Amino acid sequence: MRISLTADQIKTLLFQRDAPHTIKPIYGAGKHAAVLVPLIHQQNGWQVLFTRRSDSVNDHKGQVSFPGGSIEHSDGSPVAAALREANEEIGLKPEHIHVLGELPPHESVTGYIIFPVVAKIEWPVILNINSKEVSRVFTIPLDWLIQKENYEIRDWLSPFGLRHGVVFFRPYDGEQLWGISARIMLDLLEKLGLISSQN
Repeated sequence: MRISLTADQIKTLLFQRDAPHTIKPIYGAGKHAAVLVPLIHQQNGWQVLFTRRSDSVNDHKGQVSFPGGSIEHSDGSPVAAALREANEEIGLKPEHIHVLGELPPHESVTGYIIFPVVAKIEWPVILNINSKEVSRVFTIPLDWLIQKENYEIRDWLSPFGLRHGVVFFRPYDGEQLWGISARIMLDLLEKLGLISSQN
């Protein structure tokens, strides 16, 4: 399925379906974070940019994720935090990022409140990957991500002994998207009307 959405249409859909939420970011609290959900448009359609975390980071070693991190006192907003972290992690400069909207915050099983920021990235662009934090940057086609056979929700026992429904995508290009990043991805696909919440 070829997705024909334009950046302006994505922006409109995110605005129209943006339900008010009561969670406000707490700056410098350590448990509130922002991530950038980077969309790239090429001749073959939309791609989503992901990173694989390095084995030297404190949390989620080797996992597929979006660029992002803790919201600092100096950020002022989740958008500012997401842009700063994308620059620090993969050298993606703010001038190459066009913010399209935000998704409602998500809570991870480890207690983080994550504020996703959706943006279109100018492409191609030179990246400067911080190898201490990121071991790889890669993309997955949006039209692959929307295919129902490519993801499932599994029952998962957290380190705290609680059972959760966790999203797992099939491996793509040797990488597996799962957990909170996969949940954020499904939320975006639902907001854009590309999948049903009943899937």
